[in-house]
Amino acid sequence: MFFCLSAIAQEEEQQQLQDLQQQIKQKQQLIESNLATAKELQKQLKQQELDIAISAKALAATQKQLTDNIKQQSSLTERQQKLQKQQKQQEAILAKQLRSAYMAGNHDYAKMIFNLQSASTFERMLTYYQYLNAERQQQIDEFKQLGIELDAIAAELVEKQQQLESLKTSQQKQQQKLTAQQQSRQVTLASLNKKIDSEAAKVEQLQINEQTLLQALQAAQERAQRQSSQGAVSLNGLAKFKGHLQQPVKGQMRKLFGARRQGQVRWKGILIYGNEGAPVQAVQDAQVLYADWLKGFGLVIALDHGEGYMSLYGHNQALLKEVGETVKKGDTIALVGQSGGQSRPGLYFEIRHKGSPVNPSQWLSR
Repeated sequence: MFFCLSAIAQEEEQQQLQDLQQQIKQKQQLIESNLATAKELQKQLKQQELDIAISAKALAATQKQLTDNIKQQSSLTERQQKLQKQQKQQEAILAKQLRSAYMAGNHDYAKMIFNLQSASTFERMLTYYQYLNAERQQQIDEFKQLGIELDAIAAELVEKQQQLESLKTSQQKQQQKLTAQQQSRQVTLASLNKKIDSEAAKVEQLQINEQTLLQALQAAQERAQRQSSQGAVSLNGLAKFKGHLQQPVKGQMRKLFGARRQGQVRWKGILIYGNEGAPVQAVQDAQVLYADWLKGFGLVIALDHGEGYMSLYGHNQALLKEVGETVKKGDTIALVGQSGGQSRPGLYFEIRHKGSPVNPSQWLSR
């Protein structure tokens, strides 16, 4: 009887183990299926974010043209006002000269020849009149030139105003296109997040993203080393600037470095929340090492500062510099965004030394 009960218990345990294994297998298959779908959604997200980058870059360029146009109009208006003031002054001077000439009108050449007692007096008067005529002619020429320049400025102001209206129309269309693209991205992002909803899937995704980043940076460094013989840029690293680097973007900083992110995955950098489209600036002189879209990080730009130091800027809306370009401290290298699947605009920022991440908070000025 005891043997029979023991056998039944073993069979139940065996069945439970098989059921558990089957559940694990089904769960694993579901995760793999979701990750496969997520992979396709990632491709879709990438393309949408690259399209957004193109629109955002065009919009930023249009905004700069608008600003430049307004400055040019202001400068032209200021020049116009100065010329109009000069013109009035010239009118007054010319009027005064004409009045003087009219008042002295009885001294024509014929009268002077018959009335003057001596040749020396006549010569002096003739020289005086020649001087007055030359001065008057100069004033008339200057007056004409002012009129020509004022007409040219007036025409240029009309042209600039037409350009301004055209730029405003372009800006409106670009903004509408950008908004539509961002809405499409939100739909894709929501679908993606549903497919990566389990702890295991999230951890696996983060590990894949980090590995992809490391591979991309390593490949970029190797490429830069191969090209270094073709006119290397002199860079002095970041060591002497520790604690004094300017913040790459204005905004609220989240000091996440070293904190647990998901499972055993930890943060390698910090997040700085800012306004979408705000300028992202280089923290120090550098050469652009990498500039492209990366899964999980979105549009990324990495700068080589020399001496093994590198700074990395992720989740950008658009990249404004290309690989190989040199940048100076404070140069705008990108625009703040939420690429890489972020739900709010901000900048992901890392500093690495010889490949290992260091705490950026300790390097930025307080």
